[in-house]
Amino acid sequence: MIEFVKEQGHSEKAQQLERELPEKIDHELHSDVLEKHGVDPQELLTKIGL
Repeated sequence: MIEFVKEQGHSEKAQQLERELPEKIDHELHSDVLEKHGVDPQELLTKIGL
């Protein structure tokens, strides 16, 4: 997920997520952290095809 955020041109946001999230991300468990940085977990999953 973080790589996809980087590929979308949001490298600063991706760096913040890398600092706050574990290596393995559960979109439901970590949705609060993702949303805090303006990332919609469901939209992200749709875009990366999961």
